[in-house]
Amino acid sequence: MKPPRLLPVCSLLLFVALASLRAAEADPASLGFDPARLGRLDALIQAQVDQQKIGGVVLYVARDGKPVRDRGYGMQDLESGKAMPADAIFRIASMSKAVTSVAVMMLYEEGKFLLHDNVSKYIPEFAKSVVAVPRTAETPEGRKYATVPAKRPIQIRDLLTHCAGLTYGDGLAVDDYKAANVYMWYFANKDEPVGDVIKRLAKLPLHGQPGEQYQYGFSTDVLGYLVEVVSGMPLDRFFAERIFGPLKMVDSCFFLAPEKAARLAPVYGIEGGKLVKTDQGDYVTGPRKCFSGGAGLLSTAGDYGRLLQMLLDGGQLDGVRLLSPKSVELMRSNHTGTKYAGDTGAFGLGFWVMQDVGFYGELGTPGAFGWGSAYFPQYLVDPKERIVALLMTQLRPTGGNTLNQQFKVLMYQALVK
Repeated sequence: MKPPRLLPVCSLLLFVALASLRAAEADPASLGFDPARLGRLDALIQAQVDQQKIGGVVLYVARDGKPVRDRGYGMQDLESGKAMPADAIFRIASMSKAVTSVAVMMLYEEGKFLLHDNVSKYIPEFAKSVVAVPRTAETPEGRKYATVPAKRPIQIRDLLTHCAGLTYGDGLAVDDYKAANVYMWYFANKDEPVGDVIKRLAKLPLHGQPGEQYQYGFSTDVLGYLVEVVSGMPLDRFFAERIFGPLKMVDSCFFLAPEKAARLAPVYGIEGGKLVKTDQGDYVTGPRKCFSGGAGLLSTAGDYGRLLQMLLDGGQLDGVRLLSPKSVELMRSNHTGTKYAGDTGAFGLGFWVMQDVGFYGELGTPGAFGWGSAYFPQYLVDPKERIVALLMTQLRPTGGNTLNQQFKVLMYQALVK
């Protein structure tokens, strides 16, 4: 049985796209984009909406700080027929990592630490880390794994590059991670401060030797707690006062004020081949206590675009400087050699970086950097082409959808000057 059509799709969605179009969009041709080619990107998104592969999207593409796309497509809420506004608020999950990395670099610039400092200097619970390894003949009966001492302490740089030996709990010690309630990236339901979670994490075995391999996981949550320890401020307050306020990111936060709840885009997912509303999480009515620097933030396309523009502009935006150009240069350098096998094959301080477009095998530019989110959004920053591109939506599970990668290709193919 086919799902019911809630409203006449084609005519309504054309209206939606036009209604949410912001007057601030610039003429694409004046910024080097072929309007007809850029229309291919609009058509791709619209087709996904029409085919009910996705509910709604906000697309932001800017060159030289001037947007050529800053608009919503489709629906924020399918059941009510509410159009997707350009200022919709999204769960950004791992795109929180870029914010936390900026915070760490700001404190680094203030002389609070060196990137090669041991984390245990600031979080003593990490002083005696051990690593889970397969059982040996000497392993006591009943133990699923053995442990060996870490060859060296975890350094702050290891956390920024995900080379600290920290996964999201998966590995030989997975049962112990689950028993300690330190498993996977979702912290919004935890009725405790993030420091308590990180202290429990520090007592669990690592799943790799520090510095030896790229393992995506809790590293940025540890960095978030490091920010709290070094700054003497809760992470939400540090972000609000030191990053969001100066950058005028007015809708970025860990937990949403009730008066903004109507702007929070619901999460949809593909289940049984159909687009259905899924778990909405605890960002409005949850405990509101645990600030996850790795995956806990909410934001809008406009807000997050300002963060990315700050990085593109060498650490400053509209006369407000958060970082020096040298720090941003360091962040977008490859710090992992050949350890990072995903995306572009190179990883900086908080996101992938593009070194070799031929190795990557899709359209791109050397020097670009970016990342994405468990809820499907993706971003990229291209310093050479002076572009910020960002696709925001809420799709989990994705059903194999690749729109968040395709939008980059269609953005680049429209760039002709």
